[in-house]
Amino acid sequence: MSCPNESSREDSPQRKNGRGKIEIKRIENTTNRQVTFCKRRNGLLKKAYELSVLCDAEVALIVFSTRGRLYEYANNSSVKATINRYKKACSDTSNSGSVSEANAQFYQQESAKLRVQIGNLQNSNRQMIGESLSSLNAKDLKNLEVRLEKGISKIRSKKTELLFAEIEYMQKREIDLHNSNQLLRAKIAENERNQQNMNLMPGGANYETLPSQSFDSRNYFQVNALQPTNHYQRQDQMALQLV
Repeated sequence: MSCPNESSREDSPQRKNGRGKIEIKRIENTTNRQVTFCKRRNGLLKKAYELSVLCDAEVALIVFSTRGRLYEYANNSSVKATINRYKKACSDTSNSGSVSEANAQFYQQESAKLRVQIGNLQNSNRQMIGESLSSLNAKDLKNLEVRLEKGISKIRSKKTELLFAEIEYMQKREIDLHNSNQLLRAKIAENERNQQNMNLMPGGANYETLPSQSFDSRNYFQVNALQPTNHYQRQDQMALQLV
């Protein structure tokens, strides 16, 4: 469709001096409206082309005139392919939103279940120690009594097991100490026998070496290398004269 001569725009009421702003509203004059459509349509197609080239973007443009004529532009294979991509993107967005809502609902339900379970456990613990019994009937109290008796029986059984294990350990400890005591007694008796044998040696005393003596002026020296250390009577010392 060809555009009318642009000289007809000079009589347009929206036209102002220079490049002034134009009021954005429907142009009542049919001719002027057609001229503006042609100009701005071409500018829009040009801008779409520049955007796709400069920014490497996928652009699809669809324009219908007032008479139903179609004008389109697509830098991809076709406008239909871009529309299909648009539908898929919108579907993924809606699905992700649905998944998020489903997850939030699921977690809320699980949280409510956990709160109920925690409350039941707390109430059961209080009942086990004899509290919060006003809401229980005779049957519930009987069941609680049976549970407590079973628990007490298990506790006593475990206590008896630990006591027997402790007794067995103490018995083994007693045997080990007894054996150690017998060994020490045998060592003490052996030491006493050794001491008695030493006391029965000739002289009945222990001897120690005396320091050597120097010669006197008469060339005599005393033979007293062994001297008793006890309080028995001392033996006479012998003097030898050197030849």
